Amino acid sequence: LDSNGVYNGTSELQLERMSVYFNEASGNKYVPRAVLVDLEPGTMDAVRAGPFGQLFRPDNFVFGQSGAGNNWAKGHYTEGAELVDQVLDVVRREAEGCDCLQGFQITHSLGGGTGAGMGTLLISKIREEFPDRMMATFSVVPSPKVSDTVVEPYNATLSVHQLVENSDETFCIDNEALYDICMRTLKL
Repeated sequence: LDSNGVYNGTSELQLERMSVYFNEASGNKYVPRAVLVDLEPGTMDAVRAGPFGQLFRPDNFVFGQSGAGNNWAKGHYTEGAELVDQVLDVVRREAEGCDCLQGFQITHSLGGGTGAGMGTLLISKIREEFPDRMMATFSVVPSPKVSDTVVEPYNATLSVHQLVENSDETFCIDNEALYDICMRTLKL
């Protein structure tokens, strides 16, 4: 896909399977079936302003105004709890638009308040509402070499219990290795 959502490939098989992750819109454009969530608006602004920002459905950006301040409890019990119903409405709408919903994939960080706290709250709420669907998470595990936020190990520890309870598969992504790939291989 290009940044406008137009498929430029030549594989019929690939085109046939676009509907797994994308909805077809008018003009042969494809829109990701993704819900983007944060407790502060800054990251959403960065995504919108990026090269693929126009690809996403504007209604699928759900964000708060205050952030979680790297605090798992704020993400799970206070700030995140206030926003989670709004997120679930968007998730529900996307799920209802599927022909054959197989499950959910959540990408989140385990080090911060939003990804760890609200992320695990969202996972448990989705599990409650869709108990017979697969739940896979791609969880970025914090590293002391990449960040100096002292509460990251605590946030990650509090999240692991939630993942064990509510996720069918969790793929742990090492933040330090990810950072290394970005620097050495991708030269970012």
